[in-house]
Parts: sequence; C-alpha cells; structure tokens
Amino acid sequence: MTERTGNWTHYRTCNLCEAMCGLEIAMDGERIVAIRGDKADPFSQGHICPKAIALQDIYADPDRLKSPLRRTAAGWESIGWDEAFDEVAANLKRIQAQHGRNAVGVYLGNPNVHNLGSQLLLSTLVRALRTTNRFSATSVDQLPQQFTARLMFGHQLLLPIPDVDRTDYFLIFGANPLASNGSLMTAAGIERRLKAIQRRGGRVVVVDPRRTESAALADEHLFIRPASDVLLLLALVHTILAEGLAHPGRLAEFTDGLDALWELVAPYLPEVVSGPTGIPAETIGHLAREFAAAPSAVCYGRIGVSTQRFGGLCHWLINVLNIITGNLDRPGGAMFTTPAIDIVDKGRAGKMGRWRSRARGLAEFAGELPAAVLAEEILTPGEGQIRAMVTVAGNPVLSTPNGRRLDEALASLDYMVAIDIYHNETTRHAHIILPPTTGLETEHYDLIFHVLAVRNSAKYSPALFEPAAGARHDWQIYGTLAQRLSNGEKLLDPAHPLNQMTPAMMLDFGLRTGPYGQDGLSLEKLQTEPHGVDLGPLQPRLPERLFTADKRIQLVPELMAQDMARVQQVFSDGTQELDGFDLTLIGRRQLRSNNSWMHNAERLVRGKERCTLLMHPNDAAARGLATGQTVMIESRVGCIELPLELTETIMPGVVSIPHGWGHDRPGVQLRVAQRHAGASINDLTDEMVLDDLTGNAAFIGLPVRVGNYK
Repeated sequence: MTERTGNWTHYRTCNLCEAMCGLEIAMDGERIVAIRGDKADPFSQGHICPKAIALQDIYADPDRLKSPLRRTAAGWESIGWDEAFDEVAANLKRIQAQHGRNAVGVYLGNPNVHNLGSQLLLSTLVRALRTTNRFSATSVDQLPQQFTARLMFGHQLLLPIPDVDRTDYFLIFGANPLASNGSLMTAAGIERRLKAIQRRGGRVVVVDPRRTESAALADEHLFIRPASDVLLLLALVHTILAEGLAHPGRLAEFTDGLDALWELVAPYLPEVVSGPTGIPAETIGHLAREFAAAPSAVCYGRIGVSTQRFGGLCHWLINVLNIITGNLDRPGGAMFTTPAIDIVDKGRAGKMGRWRSRARGLAEFAGELPAAVLAEEILTPGEGQIRAMVTVAGNPVLSTPNGRRLDEALASLDYMVAIDIYHNETTRHAHIILPPTTGLETEHYDLIFHVLAVRNSAKYSPALFEPAAGARHDWQIYGTLAQRLSNGEKLLDPAHPLNQMTPAMMLDFGLRTGPYGQDGLSLEKLQTEPHGVDLGPLQPRLPERLFTADKRIQLVPELMAQDMARVQQVFSDGTQELDGFDLTLIGRRQLRSNNSWMHNAERLVRGKERCTLLMHPNDAAARGLATGQTVMIESRVGCIELPLELTETIMPGVVSIPHGWGHDRPGVQLRVAQRHAGASINDLTDEMVLDDLTGNAAFIGLPVRVGNYK
C-alpha cells in the first residue's frame, strides 16, 4: 500500500456492531477528514450511527496498545514479539505439563465475530491449546438461539431471520433494534425498515418491560413482567391451536411434532398467564388472533429473552409460533439467508454434552462451557483446576455474571496472556498482553453477519492504513502461538499448505466455492465493487436447507418438552420477595455502546451521563428517592452505586442498568472511560442463576433492592 496524497475516498463496512453499515471515509492524504454513510451501499443505503464516526478515534487512541507488554513488579514493560511468543508458549506448556492440558482455559470475546482474521484463523490457536475449558461471550448472549436451532433445524447457525422488508406484522420480544441496529438480524437502517412496514399498512408490536426506543416507534407496546415471556408465548401458541388458527401450510409436509404440541401448551390459557405476565387475557387473545390473521407475520426475540431463565424455551416457542402460522421460510416471515460464503454448510452443526464443567457439572455446547462457571473453575482446587488463561478480545470481568468474583479468580492465576488492544478490567491481570492491529488497519468481510442479514449481499473492505512497523495482525499472532504450542502436530507445521493461506486467500476460496461462485463471484470481483453487491431478497430454502438427518423440522424436541416441567414448577411457586429484594433488574442497550472498550472513545461518551439506574416514579416515591441522587443497588452477590433517573417508560417494580460500564478498577489504563466509569451491572448479576436448559447466563429478572446511598 503506497502513501496517498490529495483528496480521495475509502469505502468499507463498519465492524463495530452487527448492522454492516457502509462507510464513505473522506481522506486528505493519510488524514481522515470525515466519515459518512455510503449512500451507494446497496445494503445500508447511507445509514450510519454514532459508533462508526468513532472508528477514527479507536485507531488513533493513545491508550491503544501497539507492541507486546510484560507485567513486572515495577510495572509494565515493552518486549519484542519473539520474546513474548517464547515466554507465552513456555509458560502455557509448563502449566499443562505439570497439571494437564485442561489447566489452561481460553475465553473469546464478542469482537472476534466482527473480525475476519479471528473468524478464519482463531480456531488454529484454540485447537493448539488442547483444552476443554473453552468459554466465550456466546453463553452470556445468544446461546439459546443457537441451541434451539440445533435441536429444531439440525445446525446451530441455521437461524431464522425476520424478513422485515416484506412482512405485514412484526412482533418483537425483548429486543431494541433501534439501539442495537438489529441483533441476530443484521439490518442497517432498521428505523427506516420498521417505518416502511407501517407505511404499507402493517403493524409493529413490541413486548418489553421498558418502553424502549423501538417500543416508542411501534404501533403497540405491551409491558411484561421480566422473565415471564415464556408464559405469554405459551398462551399465544395455546390460543392459536385452541381456536383453530394454525395453518402451517407446506411446512406440515416436513415437520414432526405438530400433534404433540397441544399437550404441552394446553394448560396455558391467557387467563392463567395474565397475572404472572401483567398482560390482560383479552389482550393476549387479540394478539394471537392478529398475528395468525396477518397476510405475513414474523415473531422475533433477542437479548431480553435470551438472557433469562427460560431463554431456550422462549426461542423454541418463537420458532413454533412462526411455524404453526406458516410464517417460517416464506416472504415476510422468518427466513434463511443464502450467504456468499456458506459457513453454515461448512461449519460445525453444534454437538452438545460431550463433557461437563468440573465443579457444577454443566454441559458443553459446540465445544464451549457456560461462561458463568469460569470463576469457579479457576477458584475450585483439585484435578483439572484452571491455572492459566488465554483471553482474546474479551472483557469477561464486565460482561459475565458476578464480575467481582471473576476479578478475584483472574488475580489468582499462575499465568495469563491476553490478546487485546487495551489495558482493561480483564487484561490488567495478564502477565503478557499481545496487541493486534485493529479496525482501519485490517481488511474486512462479515462472515457471520451476512449469514444473519435481512437481505443477501456481499462486501469486501481493504485496509485503509498500513500497520505500524513491526505490528502483527491477530491471525498472525494466532498462527505463531499455535506453531510454538504445537509439539510437532502436522496440521500446525508452518510448512503445511493450510498454514500458508492468508485470510484473503481463504476468503477468495470461500467466495468461488459458494452459492454465487459459479456466477463469477470472487474476491477480485468484490474488489471492483467497493460499495458491495446486492444478491437479492431472502428466498425459501426448506426442506433442502435443513441439517436434521431426515430433513424434517423437529417441532417439539425432547429436551424442550422435558424443560416444560420447570416452567410449571417455577411459576406455580409464585414470585416471593427474598430478604427485601423487592425490585426486578433488567439491562438496557444504548446506541453509542456495544462493547465496553467503546467507552474510551470521547465522542461516544459525550453528553449526559448514561450509566444510570432507571426507576418508575412510583417506586422512587415509595422509597423516598429523587431523580439525580446516588442510590445503592444490592443483589445477592454485590452492591453498586449509581445516579437515579426517574421515568415512566419503565414498568413499576422494575429497574434498569446498561451493560459494559464499571471502569473504576485499579490498573485500568483507559483514560476516557475512567472519567466516565459508571458501575458494572455484572457486579450484581448472579453466576448461579442460569437457563438450566442451555447454560446461558440469566441476567434478566434478577431480584434487587434499592435504597439511599450511605
């Protein structure tokens, strides 16, 4: 890449969230002049959010690490790459030789799915570590959706995507796409897409304990008591079946379990679930009839239903609702993409239960254990205890339940290495930090998010800037470490042909062998289309796309049917106040924030304080609290202080805290974030409270109490 002069324009896709917004970056030589939405991008059509503007801030951030660092008694010191690689490999090998291969654990953070190098080559390092103690952000996020897809459709990534551009009725559970730009529903410009539903006479309905930005735009918003979504979904399915409104159409030809469904949902009349959900029975009945009668409809749920104690059942019932009304695999319903690089066809379907966590006995899924058990696997003595950790682009101290306990656990490790660009709340515990290039220094292609997009497309973004002298891309770090850990394994030999391939070479191979390769799609072709290429709307793919052995949908998987007993038990016990924990905690998504490190970008934290506790005025009055004052929030596992913000947009009895804050821990070197430290919601969340079916963390519905700051 040669140095450029004068005015010119660089086009790329923003990789800071799932939306895949096309960017137009105006340059003056090597200096960024402006970042705007790319109106010629066929997918995003000029949409942009505030995060994209901050790409330049992250690239130029003086706190961003650019060379390896080693922690010493006197502080951090710079070391060379070869010395760092040698030391890391020697220590990990030593610990595994002394305590067994599972004495090393690995945690993979959310940014890895936004990164081409990680998507293609991080598995090389994970395999070289030879450990079953693998963890990732999956089990504090979307695991229930992957789990459900595996059981019903045969593959963990065969995820139904709302065809929002053609639907007549969009029913949203626990999601706020106006803040997230879509999640497991890549939909740049989602506000425009939702308003288009309304302009063509359709309806948008949001079910959420808070009147979110998306709920405010919707035609109807239903407040629901946190973590009771499973009951509402059961009642919707019950009503549709009881009133003869089910019409699966052609889906019935390859769907098993339609007859078994009624027995499971029969007890859940709208009148039965009205009390626990807080939604009138007549409203539930009307919602079911309206959904079933719409010319096309789609039900969609996200983080608010994923991260609760019945996350797996919720996503199962969302799929069931779409199937029994004939709204799966049809225009305007829930559909499956045809990505240019078909990682579903080439990827792992998602095995489960091959091993269990040592201390609590929780099952693995797709090669990973639930992140909620990470701290106990480090702190519990005995054979198999984790004594060393490798973290890659992750900050689990702020993103997994009971972060204070994980803080304690990481501090006790014999050794830790972090592949990360920041000294954050997690990496401060590392002995060595290996910082890769980032963002504008890397080429980009969204392997995952093209699989989750509301329209088929493809786009390649070259790097904007040359890496600094001596810098390493993440995939180069993974490969070098894997080779030094390999112990002679053939597949990790530097001379092996697979290890000679760069991400660009692998990308080109994937495009040429993908669904559009026969039509000439290749990396070379995408390089001539800087705005990306439109590959058309989603198309019906079933039953051929199914990965079940018999190419049939499993409408009532045995594990789902068994878990229904837990619903009856939990809700028959009622909601009991525990030691004064009389409020229910939920999280909230914010447009200017996705991962915790974004709080170190000045333009993303400007304005009013956003790490606040939301509370209904009636709840505040009952406790003698006033807006703006600092209050204490306490749960079983911890206590934090935050400013109080009163609003009628949250239902009484519920309070809300955003995720990703809490930058006041010693040793953190994030100057902007520390000035806007806030407090971590995960210093309150409980690692012992999970969705028992999937192992996903249950952040939503946590009992807390709130009082005056002392």
